[in-house]
Amino acid sequence: MNDNIQKNAQTLSRRSMLKIAGATLVAPAIWVKNAEAAQERVVIRSPGGAYDDIRKKLIYEPFTKETGIRVIPVAATTGKLEAMLRSGNVEIDIIDNDDSVLLQWESELAPLDYANFKYTDPADILPEYRHENYVGNFVYAAVMGYHTAKFNKDTVPQTWADFWDYKRIPASRALADIDTGAPNLEFALLADGVPMDKLYPLDLPRAFASLSRIKPGITKFWSSGALSVQMLSTREADLSSIWSTRILKGIEEGSPLAINWNQHGVHVQAYSVLKRAKNFANAQKLVDYCLRPEVQSQFSAFWNSGPVTQAAYKALTPEMREKIPGGDRTREHGFLLDAKWWAKNRAEVGKEWAKWSLNS
Repeated sequence: MNDNIQKNAQTLSRRSMLKIAGATLVAPAIWVKNAEAAQERVVIRSPGGAYDDIRKKLIYEPFTKETGIRVIPVAATTGKLEAMLRSGNVEIDIIDNDDSVLLQWESELAPLDYANFKYTDPADILPEYRHENYVGNFVYAAVMGYHTAKFNKDTVPQTWADFWDYKRIPASRALADIDTGAPNLEFALLADGVPMDKLYPLDLPRAFASLSRIKPGITKFWSSGALSVQMLSTREADLSSIWSTRILKGIEEGSPLAINWNQHGVHVQAYSVLKRAKNFANAQKLVDYCLRPEVQSQFSAFWNSGPVTQAAYKALTPEMREKIPGGDRTREHGFLLDAKWWAKNRAEVGKEWAKWSLNS
């Protein structure tokens, strides 16, 4: 072998070895990526944050272990969901959102396969939370919250009519803004004398007239759950409408706050499967799994929310039931927000709110 041939052979040998070594290093990464791509999956729209952290351990990881289906949560906004559905490029299988938001896309929602549920008895789901094309995930409530340095359970306004009477019961007050998606129109009507069982359809002129009466007594209209609990905790407002999950979290963290549950309004976080879901069968399985009594009751304890099944509610401790909406408390002292009314009228409410904000 001459020197040039020997040199070329050595070069080729080194190059070949480097390629082989490189392939050996890269192959595991490619294999893992391809294995993940091949794995059964389901994609769920989620609020994200601490919510996903809880559900990953409580629901998603056990579900994957049992079924082999990987759960991919995506924190998509309403705007992103709307754009996705309009484009036809549907990357989400399940929407986990407020029921009145889900119903904005009612024509896109598939019937739920209750007949083939394996983990949950459909008859156990409370009828007010079970529908053909969506089902409750958990419930929370809009309540009257207060700072205990200003009020106690005997001195706090007992009704929304009392809350509205800011001259007789002086205190800094706050209510929900349109940015929350559902300003407190129901509370405005209750304050004006409408019975809880006669609220819907909401009388918008009457509701806004009622809001005009209390507006001089409002320190601020809060735009997020975080702001509402912050305002109460710092006493920017001593009295406010607030979501029960938010104020209960504040109480757990040491804020001197409390709840008046009279005339509370129940909101439903719900699931729906999209008709154009790419992982349709897996989506139905995950919804079924999420409604298991043990999942429902454990999530309630973590999130300070109410379950949507009878078995899960019965499994809660008496102490837990005292902290959440649902059961006898809601039957006697609360009402369920009408999701279909809000889905149909939210845009109109937004227009009326904009005019009212400028003119009142």
